[in-house]
Amino acid sequence: MPFTNVRALRACLTLLAGLGLVLTGITPASAADDAQETFTVTASDGVKLRVTLTAPGGVAPRPTVVEFSPYGRNSGTLATGADYNQLLVQLRGTGDSNGTFDALGPRTQQDVKEVLQWACDQPWSSGNLAINGFSASAITIYNSLHLELPCVKAMVLRSGTYSLYRDLLMPGGISNLGPAAGVMLLIGAPALIQSPDRINDPASGLALLLGLLSAGLEGGFAHPKLDSWWHEREFRGDANHVPTLVLNGFFDVESRGAFQAFQELRSSGAHLLLAGGHDGAPVGTDDGVPDANRWLDHYLRGIDNGIESEPRVQMLLSKGDREDYLKGDFDQRDATDWPVPGTTWTTLSLSTERSRTAHSLNDGSLVKVRPLVQRAHPYLSIPSLPTATDVPTTALLGAAGLNALTNTVPALSDMTLADPLGLTFTSGPLTSDVTAAGPLGLDVTLATTSPGTGIWAVLSDVSPDGTGHPLTAGRLNTDFPKIVASKSLVKSGRVVQPFGDFSTSSPARIGQYRPYHVEFWPVGNVFEKGHRLRLTLVGASALSRPSLPGLNTVRIGGLQGAQLFVPVLPGSNLATALTK
Repeated sequence: MPFTNVRALRACLTLLAGLGLVLTGITPASAADDAQETFTVTASDGVKLRVTLTAPGGVAPRPTVVEFSPYGRNSGTLATGADYNQLLVQLRGTGDSNGTFDALGPRTQQDVKEVLQWACDQPWSSGNLAINGFSASAITIYNSLHLELPCVKAMVLRSGTYSLYRDLLMPGGISNLGPAAGVMLLIGAPALIQSPDRINDPASGLALLLGLLSAGLEGGFAHPKLDSWWHEREFRGDANHVPTLVLNGFFDVESRGAFQAFQELRSSGAHLLLAGGHDGAPVGTDDGVPDANRWLDHYLRGIDNGIESEPRVQMLLSKGDREDYLKGDFDQRDATDWPVPGTTWTTLSLSTERSRTAHSLNDGSLVKVRPLVQRAHPYLSIPSLPTATDVPTTALLGAAGLNALTNTVPALSDMTLADPLGLTFTSGPLTSDVTAAGPLGLDVTLATTSPGTGIWAVLSDVSPDGTGHPLTAGRLNTDFPKIVASKSLVKSGRVVQPFGDFSTSSPARIGQYRPYHVEFWPVGNVFEKGHRLRLTLVGASALSRPSLPGLNTVRIGGLQGAQLFVPVLPGSNLATALTK
């Protein structure tokens, strides 16, 4: 089943989860000449797992592509053609498999190793295995790479997390409640539907759902800090060193994971293709499917197709707006690494000087020189409009119909409704195009009346008519002011990509000013001549777990004045494109 179809299915189910509707199973069609066999694999602890082999043209020894999925039967995500067997493994505690779901933790990781060894030894296997993963199935593999995975020669992983805490469920230490609830329903719905067919246990549906609920509550509420429970559900090293094609898009709900994973795996030949994930692929592009198949052909079948010699990083960049990007308005750039070699981070300071382009609680400016006089500006920390301020979640729901809605009512996804309740800081018009790609950082000194509130910042591309189109968001719970310096990206003495320390919390006193380093998910956008950059500070997205309303106050100007660090690719110069 192609990536795009599964992505649309899962996005639709996520939207239905939000509406509280009853779900029914959706089974993709398979080719008439495909042979299917279902097996039961008994894990070392006795739990029985359901696996399904799909063999084109009949069962025969071939290279086999394995996918571990919590989404039930028929949830494979890559059509590989007649030269490969496909093996779908339903994770324990999901779909048709017995056991208790452990939120992709140690027991599931051990299952991965054991099932791969079983598959390698089967008569229909040539002994060459590849792993394909999308979303949760990719996360499962990233979490398992510290184990030696038998017979695996290559991997194709799309839209997975490097760290489940940082990249999806608790970004910036803020509970990502909306997407988390949607994921649990995506897993729970097929598990309940398929319960009559569960291995030797057709009455286990309720118990299985209780296991899923327990895992969701544990991850969402019992572990607000990055503790050992979370460390068992993140990348913990690579014992395999096989070439990996990492795919995602800049607007994806899990985009950070792709960049971090590529950096960890690049020494083993990894490539990074930014062509779309949950967020969708632009019209006229191939969604990365041909590249995925060429990757497998080269590393499993020895075909000399040249893919290993292509640019290590390939990017489709937006040109001012996510919806226009999906319609085919994008720019393509290649690079040898990530962050792109030669990237410079331009410092823009927040200023109280009015830009006269925005309607907000404070219409300020982004300027090249930090103002000398320090001022304090407050804003309300109340839930903000997620379709505008929560770019990754908006992209996740796009294929479920949200794109059609926002194209009809653009104010829902641009910053028209969100800006008035926040602080806005807008640059002057650019005198030339500027290409920005890379991680961003925001240094801000802030006081709050509500400890544990979220610092939520949105970077937008402002079109000549003054409308802000959100590109990415920065998020940080004020209980976590520290960073891990050794893992943060520092350029010219500035922390341009902070690596937050979420292991211990340190609540601020009411009214206490403290410095914070806020991490943004990477941006990939061409700011065109005549456009502007805008930073908006608002309350956390309404799809995050709510905190008590409060008043946040930011220091502007002076030695503690807030600053934004923007990544600019070689060939562009943001500083010279701004007049002040």
